[in-house]
Order: sequence, then C-alpha cells, then structure tokens
Amino acid sequence: MSHIRQQFTLFFTALQFYTRLPAPKWVVYKPENLSLATGYLPFVGWMVGMAAGATWLFAGYLTNPSIAILCSMIISILLTGAFHEDGFADVCDGFGGGWTREKILAIMKDSRVGAYASVGLILILALKFTLLQSIGLQIAATDTFQTGIISLLVTGHALSRLMPVFVIYMLPYARDTDSKAKPVAEKPPFSVLVTAIVFAVIPLLALAMRWSQPLLFAVIPVLGIITILLARYFKKWIGGYTGDCLGAIQQVCEIAFYFFVTVLWKFA
Repeated sequence: MSHIRQQFTLFFTALQFYTRLPAPKWVVYKPENLSLATGYLPFVGWMVGMAAGATWLFAGYLTNPSIAILCSMIISILLTGAFHEDGFADVCDGFGGGWTREKILAIMKDSRVGAYASVGLILILALKFTLLQSIGLQIAATDTFQTGIISLLVTGHALSRLMPVFVIYMLPYARDTDSKAKPVAEKPPFSVLVTAIVFAVIPLLALAMRWSQPLLFAVIPVLGIITILLARYFKKWIGGYTGDCLGAIQQVCEIAFYFFVTVLWKFA
C-alpha cells in the first residue's frame, strides 16, 4: 500500500506543479518528488487533452467550430497556467535576443515579454488554431466526432509532454542558481522514463487503431528528431536546458503532432 500511496503522491505532485488543479490535502509537496513525478507528465497531458476536447465539443454544440477551437485552446491554457507557453515565449526572447550563454539565461529569467516572445506566441497559437481547424473538419467527415477529437487532443498533449522527459535524460541542467524547475532537473531512475513512455504511447495506439492508420506511429521518430535538434541547439548555446526549454519543446512537439496528422490526412 505504501508503494501505491507513493505513486499517487507523485501523480498529484505532477498535477500540482504542471497545472493549476489542486492536489488533495494529504499530499505534501516535496521538491525532491518533482523529478520522480515527471513520469506522470504525459498522464497530466491526458487530463488537459480531455478537458480541452470536452470544451471543444460543448462550445461547438453551442456556437460554431472556430469558436469551439478557441475555447478549447483557452481552457488548456487556463488549466496549465500557460506553463508551457510561457517557456516557449521565454525561449523565443532569450535565444532571439541573446548572443552569449549568460545573456540568453538572463533574458529567459526576465519576466518582461519582448518582441520575439510576442511574435512567437502569436505565430504558434495561430498555427495551432489553423491545424486543429483543418483536422476537425476531417474528423467530422470521417469519424465519430464526439470522441475522435478528444482522442486526438489527448494524444497530442500526452506525446508532446513525453519529449521533455527525454531531454532531462539527455542534457544537464544549464542554470547554476536555484529556480522552481531545478528539482525537475535531477535525473530520475530509468523506470520513470518507462512510465512516461507508456502513458504517452497508449493514447497514440488507441488513436491508430481507431483510425486504422498504422502510419500514425511514424510521428514518434519525427518528434524524436525535432527534440534532438532542439536539444542540440540548447546544448550549443547554453550548455544544457532550463525549464523554459522543456516548455518550448512541449509546445513545438504538440504543434508538430497536429502538423503530422494534417499531412497524413491529406496524403495517406
């Protein structure tokens, strides 16, 4: 029972850190649990994806598809407190405006939003909206839309949250000073990575079976290549990664997943 309770504690620790959802009162926050809790990061993606999908369906019933997609995006941002979007914005500002390791890290830590962050967020959110709009039309025409869209979003949110876990194993933490993400940087046991992989692959497997589309599994090496390229870029400029880098990887990989699905719908 103690092991099961520990796993629940790690799950709620991940939920509390990566979303705005509250944890039960019996869960005591311990920074050292954050590293172990990364195994449940893709499972947190399940919850965000289900909430976003349910919002899409409800808003679509009341209004129209475009408004429904926007409401879906809004609820996912509200649930996470723009956690990953903030990381993406900071990376845009830091790597766009800094030319040394120290300058890049200083800019990313600055709470002010610069031109690179503003443009980056506008473009990535606009691309996400457009991709989901295109996929939504395809799903409505070929699938049971009520559950098809939820399956898509759960898969996208789960898979994209797996990629930062790999980076934690690939690179050292770049900052020497304390930060809220520093405890996450401690490399957990390999079993934690296995747990994250399982929670990320299950919804992809379900989606591939639902659509009878085994080519969906090709998205894994695609996201892997994107993650490796970003990791090498971060390694080159700052010697490792920060929490902002992990957030940026999640955002880019989520968009890449929707982009892959859009291309697959067109040519497969």
